[in-house]
Amino acid sequence: MGKSKFVIFPILLILLFVYGVVVGHYQIFPFDELSNLNFFLSQTEPSITADRPQIYDKAQNIPKRITINSENDLIEKRDKLVDYIWMGDGFPSRFPDNVDMNISPNGYQDIKNLERIDSFTINMDFGKYEDKIFLSKDSEMNSISYLFTPTVSNKKLIIYHQGHAEQDFLEDKSKISEFLNHGYSVLMLSMPGKGMNNEPILEFERFGKLRLNSHNHFNLIDNEYFHPLKFFVEPIIVSLNYIEQNFDYDDYYMVGLSGGGWTTTLTSALDHRISKNYSIAGSFPLYLKSDRLNFGDYEQSKPELYSIATYEELYIMSSFYTDQHSVQIFIYNDPCCFQAELYEKFPYGDVIQDQLDILGGGGKFSVFLDNSTSVHEVSDHALSLILDDMLNKD
Repeated sequence: MGKSKFVIFPILLILLFVYGVVVGHYQIFPFDELSNLNFFLSQTEPSITADRPQIYDKAQNIPKRITINSENDLIEKRDKLVDYIWMGDGFPSRFPDNVDMNISPNGYQDIKNLERIDSFTINMDFGKYEDKIFLSKDSEMNSISYLFTPTVSNKKLIIYHQGHAEQDFLEDKSKISEFLNHGYSVLMLSMPGKGMNNEPILEFERFGKLRLNSHNHFNLIDNEYFHPLKFFVEPIIVSLNYIEQNFDYDDYYMVGLSGGGWTTTLTSALDHRISKNYSIAGSFPLYLKSDRLNFGDYEQSKPELYSIATYEELYIMSSFYTDQHSVQIFIYNDPCCFQAELYEKFPYGDVIQDQLDILGGGGKFSVFLDNSTSVHEVSDHALSLILDDMLNKD
């Protein structure tokens, strides 16, 4: 009996190892569950302890990192961001590569006040870097979005960005339904490689084949010829180009969770067609991230980007003008990132608003802390707050 135990144990270890290899290669159960667990473990930030030296700036030091002293400074900084992200090609003026009108995807038939769903597909190449890698036939990075149009419309569009959502837009069906019930059209998007977007396969001379299934893989293709940051904001801008020409909306708003919140801030700083914007658990200034276990994905800590515009400056740029209101929402005990507790210890909202008042653009910047949930989500409370603000309620 004793000898059989010594035989069975190594056999079990071998079988577990083989199954682990199969799970990783073919992405079968429990691949998704382990991936999600790894994401949250990597993103979770440690609590502040009394015996740990703190390096965070005081709020009064924030203005030193804001080099926007006029509207001309803001425009110049925006132009530099555009030049960096699109490598001198200018702000995107093109339309989606494919538009499918009045589609009927499963799962949305019971939504009230829904007239129709349209689909936009935007394909994005790898710019001047394409001759440096071997490309598969599926090599373009695509973005698939849905536009939900209500039967009774208030002529306002909400761009809703899911962020790191792993599935289609059905997981936010309740949010879509709530916006439609209030008369808003809703354009749904996910981050590069997430949701219904593809994961291109590239073949490098030095690295071999690589599937772009992590934003941190973008570090391998970010160089003097190409910046993958365009993959995050170009789908929104290109979609708006088409919508602006073919629809009749009075206002464009944007809402984003997590990585979608980060995208909301950057896109609103670049594209002033977006007036009110709402970032839920989306970003902190770099000094609030620097003492964390995880500094964030590729896009959250790209030094060349934030050398052009710090987070504080992006907050100014996304809320500068009279019709702009930039809102950040942070969650207490958020299991992922950007916890309300940390913001509460080192707040910066009033300082950003003071700078906006000095600049005289008429814009507004607000921060709200959500204690109604301890889930990384757009809570019912946050949704109600957003809807009230869109309706100009106090």
